[in-house]
Amino acid sequence: MPSYPIRALVLRKTKLGEADIIVTLLAHDGRIVSAIAKGMRKPTSRFSGRLEPGAVVDLVLNTGRTLEVVSDARSVDLHAVLRTEYDRSCAASVVLDVIDKLAIEGQTEVRVYGLACATLDALAAGDVMSQRAVVTAFLVKAMAMHGYRPHLESCVSCGCVASGACGFSLRDGGVVCHTCGGEAPGATRLSASAYDALCLLMRSTMSEIAATPPPSRAVSENLALMRGYISYHVPVRIKALDFFIGEAGP
Repeated sequence: MPSYPIRALVLRKTKLGEADIIVTLLAHDGRIVSAIAKGMRKPTSRFSGRLEPGAVVDLVLNTGRTLEVVSDARSVDLHAVLRTEYDRSCAASVVLDVIDKLAIEGQTEVRVYGLACATLDALAAGDVMSQRAVVTAFLVKAMAMHGYRPHLESCVSCGCVASGACGFSLRDGGVVCHTCGGEAPGATRLSASAYDALCLLMRSTMSEIAATPPPSRAVSENLALMRGYISYHVPVRIKALDFFIGEAGP
């Protein structure tokens, strides 16, 4: 079987038979790849500990009839703390689940791999108190990369300059002014502090957000907003996000 090297982020793993595992990968070029790691569930497996969700790995894949087959795996960054600490694990699960659910077979978005790795790095290195801000920023940026960039500069209904307290139209994907807020389809309230925080999350890097997160109340409002925005446009439930919001509280 022909083989090729690939660097990838492990999104999830699924049991196959008595000893094998199917790993779902986000390749460095934005492709979603599924591959079989044979014998991975055996205690003596050479893949043990290397192909866990959240790990970045260098792989050699053999081309199979239906799925690729992992022939070699070398760790690049295991992000081990994201699996050993509960709060970080919940946050990382959102990142991996969202990428998996937003992926469309046969389509690639190169920027998603860099975003995912930057987000996991920030979750691993940052203070626990910054995790909701990092996750919210990831949701905003991931939706933007998949064609749902929030329009924040002006009202999506009338075009007037957006400022201060306003609303957000889930259907149209942008802010609405006071005048249009009551009539905009799927509009939800957005406070002035949450609007400012949303703009900050959109333009800042993940390391910047982890170091200096916006106020927690504004982050919570934006997290709920992005949950609604994703639910409106993505036809599948993202259970990790629902669980994370429930654990994070108001």
